[in-house]
Amino acid sequence: MEISMQFESTAGISREACLLSVSVVVYRPDPDLLNRTLETLSAALQRLNMALPTKAPLYLIDNGTVEDQIAASAVARGAPFETVLMQGHGNVGYGRGHNLAIERTNSQYHLILNPDIELESDALDRALKFMHDEPGTGLISPLIRDDAGDQQFLCRRFPTVFDLFARGFLPSRLRAPFKNRLGRYEMRDVIDGEHVVWDPPIVSGCFMLFRTEVLKKLNGFDPRYFLYFEDYDLSLRTHDIARVAYVPSVRVLHHGGDAARKGGTHIKLFITSAFKFFNRFGWKWI
Repeated sequence: MEISMQFESTAGISREACLLSVSVVVYRPDPDLLNRTLETLSAALQRLNMALPTKAPLYLIDNGTVEDQIAASAVARGAPFETVLMQGHGNVGYGRGHNLAIERTNSQYHLILNPDIELESDALDRALKFMHDEPGTGLISPLIRDDAGDQQFLCRRFPTVFDLFARGFLPSRLRAPFKNRLGRYEMRDVIDGEHVVWDPPIVSGCFMLFRTEVLKKLNGFDPRYFLYFEDYDLSLRTHDIARVAYVPSVRVLHHGGDAARKGGTHIKLFITSAFKFFNRFGWKWI
């Protein structure tokens, strides 16, 4: 599939190497959530600049139709940092959307960010310091909280088909007997709010801070996934060439929900991507 794109730059984006770049993929975004994401990103960048002056281009990839793109365009024009708005390529999926930015960037580090994330003001400062102090690290994942302030356990061990079904589709009363099993899948036995955990097999795609050279060696996300499991795939492949770390001093808030609550289309996409994932990495049923 050939992709044609329109690029709208709100500032003169330099092709020179920079410390950090960021990509956000949107499709009919909630303007308030997206604005909040960019506001907290801006605050985190400003704090980072106090320690180490830098510029951070934001690649805002809009997978919506022309009619859908008005909101994203308005947000991009108001963003307080260098922005490249990428439009006109259609809905190519989450991973392929980020790949459009990954192919273009020439940064030292690249942040893959969801449009429903709020960053704590010191998140980037702490994340880049960890990367600097631990040069073997290729990818870090933060402590992630939900709207109620509770920790989301989004680091995962390799799933079985049953784990995915029970966690995603069983009502809470039927899921209760499998609490310990699902807790192990979510690494609740080792993940907490204080200690770094090295090499969790899978981390969430809502916030992935990569060393860009590692991300480029991996060729970014596998484009065969339209939505769901692209982060599982990328996490597992990262272990082949670099270390992965869960770093709880880096903290974000996540407003996202699960596929089963988003209707039939998302359930179908979830099942389709799960099939591709297990075909690639091996089937584990129970």
